[in-house]
This record gives sequence, C-alpha cells and structure tokens, in this order.
Amino acid sequence: MNETYVITLANCAFFARHGVMDEEERLGQRFFVDAEMEVRPTKPLEEDAIDSTVDYGAAFKLIEKIVTGRRFFLIEALALDVAKSLCAQYPQIVRARITLRKPSAPIAGMLDHAQVSVEYRV
Repeated sequence: MNETYVITLANCAFFARHGVMDEEERLGQRFFVDAEMEVRPTKPLEEDAIDSTVDYGAAFKLIEKIVTGRRFFLIEALALDVAKSLCAQYPQIVRARITLRKPSAPIAGMLDHAQVSVEYRV
C-alpha cells in the first residue's frame, strides 16, 4: 500500500510556561499548535478501520500532555518533541509537521505572534 493522506489538527490552544525569560515561566501564556500528520494506513482506506489510522482525539491529548508538561526554553525544541512523540506513538505517521505559535512573545514591538515550524520524517 503506497497511499498516504494528511490529518491536520489546527489551532490547538494550550496554557504553558515555555521560554527563556523567568517571567515566561512564572506567568505562563497561551500557545497554539497546528499538527499536520502524513499517514500511511495499515489497511486499505476502503476498510474504514480506525485501528489502521491515527485517532486524532488521542493525538490531541498527546500534544496537550507534551505542551503543558515540562518547560522548554525554545519553542523549536518543543515542536520537535511533539513531532517525534506523535511518530513514536503512531507508526502509521511517516511525517509530522508541527507549527507552534507564541502570541505573547517578549519582543519590544508589536506583532501578532512568533511562530516556528518543525518537520520530522520517519
């Protein structure tokens, strides 16, 4: 089977305490995550079987656990951890692209958010 498809979880919101500055750990802030997962099913899609794909409710919970867990100084490292964890949990995922947005980045100026995207391939 060579077919693949993409599951996207868009704009998942979590409160966490990531960043280099002490205030970021003390105050915390919202983070937004987009998870794009390229999936190679273990059975043909025509079989309509949940066990051949990624349960996106469970994937959301895994992302939440990582983002709200231990503190990361770099959102790049956090995004990579999310991508690797999704691929480890679900062998059907052949590529995970995680985009992480930090709306309250401590920058002297006005911006909507700071954002990184990390792609991990198995």
